[in-house]
Amino acid sequence: MTMRGFDLTPYRRSTVGFDRLFDLIENNARLAQGDNYPPFNIERLSEDRYRVTLAVAGFRPEEIDITAQQNLLQVIGRKDEGSTDRSKFLHVGIANRSFERRFELADFVRVEKADLADGLLTIELLREVPEAMKPKKIAVNGGQLVDINKDRDAA
Repeated sequence: MTMRGFDLTPYRRSTVGFDRLFDLIENNARLAQGDNYPPFNIERLSEDRYRVTLAVAGFRPEEIDITAQQNLLQVIGRKDEGSTDRSKFLHVGIANRSFERRFELADFVRVEKADLADGLLTIELLREVPEAMKPKKIAVNGGQLVDINKDRDAA
């Protein structure tokens, strides 16, 4: 059973500043009904590392364009569909068409690298939260600030 519609109105009434999140959920629900080419995987490798893998068999590196901008990763594959003589094929079952895939990224997520091997495009992502944005423990009565991430980073 799949959900086709979301009514986020009750949540919108009781929250402040989550408009972008609700818009993403609603837009993704609409887009999920569309084309699913090329197929892809999203993996969480560790707390701050992710990998997106797209099955792009038949594409050469120069036919793939990866653009990362704030909160968006866009992968475009351009195939010259008129260059292949299809009159000799008895059956065409391998999709070899142009595509565009968009992935919404969380704040502070950046593309580390991208590789194409064996028909799979892998894009490594890393979340780097700036030091100023990391939580700090505040001491009472004017004591020193304590970096609560220091113990976790050392582990």
